[in-house]
Amino acid sequence: MKKYRKPLAIVLGILLLAGGGLAWLIYGWIYQPNVLLDGKRSVVVFIPTGSDYNAVLEILGEQGIIKDMKSFEWVAREKKYPGSVKPGRYRIMANMSNAEMVNMLRSGNQEPVSFTFTNIRTKEQLAARVGAKLEADSSEVLDLLNNEEILQTKFGMGTRNILTMFIPNTYEFYWNTSAQEFLERMAKEYRKFWTEERKNKAKAAGLTQTEVSILASIVQEEQRVFDDEKKTIAGLYINRLNQGICLQSDPTVIYAIGDFTINRVLKKDLEIDSPYNTYKCQGLPPGPICIPEISSLDAVLNYEKHDYLYMCAKEDFSGRHNFSKTLAQHLVYAQKYQQALNKRKISR
Repeated sequence: MKKYRKPLAIVLGILLLAGGGLAWLIYGWIYQPNVLLDGKRSVVVFIPTGSDYNAVLEILGEQGIIKDMKSFEWVAREKKYPGSVKPGRYRIMANMSNAEMVNMLRSGNQEPVSFTFTNIRTKEQLAARVGAKLEADSSEVLDLLNNEEILQTKFGMGTRNILTMFIPNTYEFYWNTSAQEFLERMAKEYRKFWTEERKNKAKAAGLTQTEVSILASIVQEEQRVFDDEKKTIAGLYINRLNQGICLQSDPTVIYAIGDFTINRVLKKDLEIDSPYNTYKCQGLPPGPICIPEISSLDAVLNYEKHDYLYMCAKEDFSGRHNFSKTLAQHLVYAQKYQQALNKRKISR
C-alpha cells in the first residue's frame, strides 16, 4: 500500500491546487474589479425600455467599459439577470465588480434624474425640456399635452390650461419615466401645492386655482427680476378684474404674437385678434402665458391691497415699475418710458 501513497498524495495535491485555482478564478470573476473607465470616476449607462439581455450586452460593449465580458456574462447568468433586465439610467463606478454591476442592473437600482423647469412659456418648450431629460420622447409628451380627452378625463384640465398644473421646482425622476407617468407625478405635486390655506386665499380673492395660475403667469412675465414687486402687480390686476377693466398687459400681446424677442409692443400689436390679447378681451386669457414660479403664485394669493390701476416700466430700465392710480399720471410715466426707448433706439 505504501507504494501507492505517494502518487495518491501527488494526485490529491494537484486536485487541491486545481480546485483552489478554479475557486480563485471564480472569486475573481465575481468580486474583482471589471470596469475600465480610463481615469474617469464613473460613466452613465442608459438601458431603454423594452431592452433584453442581448441589448444590454451590446450597450455595454459599445461603451467599452467592461474589461472581461466573458466573466461578466458568466456572473450575469449565475445571478439570473438575463430574465430580469430593467430599463433605466445606471451609474457604473470605477472598480465595480461583476457582482456589483449585475446586482445593480438586476434590481433596477438606477440613479434618478434631477429636473428643474423654469422659464417655460409654451407646451412645446416644456415637451422639449422633458424629452431632453427623460426617456419619453418630446413628441410623445407634446401629443399628451394636446390630447383634450385624456387631459379632461385624467387631470380635469384642457389643452389651454394644462400648464397651470405644473409647479416649478426641482424634482427627481427615473430616466425611464413615461409621458403619462410624468404628468401623473406633476398632478400629484400640484395637489400637494394647493393646501387648504392656499385654496382659501384663492377663494377670498374671488379666483379659482386655475385663474390664480393664469394671473400669476402674467405677473411673472411683467416682473422677472424683483419678487417684492409681484404682490403690487397682482393687486393692480385684481383691481382691474374687479372693476371690469381690460387687463391691458403687454406680455399677453407678445404671447399672442408668439415672438418672445419683442422688447417694444407697438400700437398695431394691440389690434391682434386673439383671446390672449388683454387689450381687446376682458378678463383673464384662457390659459397661462408661461408656467409661473411659486413666488408669482403666492404673490397673487397674497396680493397687495391698494388703488393702483396702471403700471409702466421705469425709464431707467432697472426692471422696476411706476404705479399710478389715475390715467393722467400713468401717461406721464408712459411718455418718459417711450422717450427712453427712443433714446436707446429700441424699436422692436
